[in-house]
Amino acid sequence: MGLYIHIPFCKQACHYCNFHFSTATKYREEMVAAIVREMGLQRDYLGGADLETIYFGGGTPSILSEKHLEAIWSEIHRLFSVRTGAEITLEANPDDLSKDKLEFYKRLGINRLSVGVQSFRSADLRLMNRAHTPEEVVLALDAAFEVGFEEVNLDLIYGIPTSTDSEWAANMEQAFAFPINHLSAYALTVEPKTALAHFIRKGKYPPVEEAQASRQYDQLMDFAKAKGWEHYEISNFALPGKEAIHNTAYWQGKKYLGLGPSAHSFDGLSRQWNVANNQTYMRALSSGQLPAEREILDVQTQYNEYVMTGLRTKWGCNLNRIKQFGLSYARFFRKEATAILAEGLMIEEQGVYRLTPKGYHFADRIASELMVV
Repeated sequence: MGLYIHIPFCKQACHYCNFHFSTATKYREEMVAAIVREMGLQRDYLGGADLETIYFGGGTPSILSEKHLEAIWSEIHRLFSVRTGAEITLEANPDDLSKDKLEFYKRLGINRLSVGVQSFRSADLRLMNRAHTPEEVVLALDAAFEVGFEEVNLDLIYGIPTSTDSEWAANMEQAFAFPINHLSAYALTVEPKTALAHFIRKGKYPPVEEAQASRQYDQLMDFAKAKGWEHYEISNFALPGKEAIHNTAYWQGKKYLGLGPSAHSFDGLSRQWNVANNQTYMRALSSGQLPAEREILDVQTQYNEYVMTGLRTKWGCNLNRIKQFGLSYARFFRKEATAILAEGLMIEEQGVYRLTPKGYHFADRIASELMVV
């Protein structure tokens, strides 16, 4: 079972980001109090099971003070049983990671860092409006390893107009030069209503080229394979046995509770999601109300979600699991998969269907073809 806590604050807005966050950090105190209240209302959501993972995401959790994190941490341990050796992750930006703060995280119980590097190149960071510099990345990572963090993920972005293929290769070399054991990499995408979309539309920024992103994704897959890393999910790579336990649970359909504005939860049969508005979220909880909507998942939706998430991973989609939704779903999946297999976009081994490296480029299209509408 997993617990996700969404901290909806950032120092500044990255030009490409469409996640829920606010730069009005003066409300941190009130937000932490609201998250603590929601935790109390939701304590029974997971049926009393031990927490195997805790994930502080956002937004930028590292923007919280020691007092704020201690308040959340204390309430977690008051309301839930945390399994010994649980994976406890905190997302952080390099400019927040002083040695003192890292030592506090270790004392608190954080045992895994996910650092939003995005790029080691100044031009890329300026285009994305990141708050840190390449020098701060190096200082932060050096400090994290000096303090004793062994479980460290880096986030990188490829397909950036200011980064050629050779510069992207240099970015990867620099990332793998650190003793990390996990890498998450995403194509730069132009989301509606973001600053990046506006600047491209006005001609202030060069357009994002799909062909460039495709080439650089191939570079990434080849590079990680040559290093002996596992490509275990479309955007995630790890040393063998070092897959992110929390995120893997999402893709494998395990239960989790999400706290904070815009956070999602899943109990196996239904999903619920909190309102994506900080003030509405805090007002509701101040009056003891859960600011959430809920959807009961019918069999068709459960099948579609299994296909969508399973295809993203090295574990793929198992026909025996699909049969549990009904034999008609298994027949449909096998029929629709025939052409995809013939294209070389997917392989089948003992009833397990997995995307090939070529197929990863077309994952959304393939999933849509295999989903029942």
